[in-house]
Amino acid sequence: MAAVQPDLAGHPDRLRWNARYSRGFTASCLPHPLAMRALSLPLPDGPVLDLASGPSGSVLLAAAAGRRCVAVDAADVALDLLGREAARRRLSGLVSLVHADLGRWRPEPASYALVLCTGYWDRALLADAALAVLPGGLLGWEAFTEDALRTRPHLRAGWCLAPGEPALLLPDGFLVLCDEDLPDAEAGAKRRVLARR
Repeated sequence: MAAVQPDLAGHPDRLRWNARYSRGFTASCLPHPLAMRALSLPLPDGPVLDLASGPSGSVLLAAAAGRRCVAVDAADVALDLLGREAARRRLSGLVSLVHADLGRWRPEPASYALVLCTGYWDRALLADAALAVLPGGLLGWEAFTEDALRTRPHLRAGWCLAPGEPALLLPDGFLVLCDEDLPDAEAGAKRRVLARR
């Protein structure tokens, strides 16, 4: 992994997630169900972007299918775990790792066949993520809803989807294929959306 960028050295998300991934963490490398569903559908040519990727099994699944992938995360430890697993599977040539703060980093418009984000919420990022999808491509998003605050009071309200989000915030031209709530009394409620541009 490359040296830590100076603006991320003391970033709270980097420190928190690096601590989690450093304490005997074993990455499952299982792809997220939303990625599995999206990758089973027709997609245009182009790479896959995984935002707040962690040690993403979704990236590994897409790369194993021959897709170039870009994984973006503030946690360099997570990216290192992903990079090592990609190398072990001989997929390194298809996987690019980007160490960045998603509060500031933005993808290039109309560049990705599939944009995934499965565990992070930022309204400002959604707009740019949607615009990064190629025509005919897919956007998949899953995050905690406000209902999760009942079982996870430490969550910040700004990290949680309000009613109707993210589907209601998608730009014109997106067709929502799936918009489902995933209640969970222990982990907290989540919402999953898959939409085609």
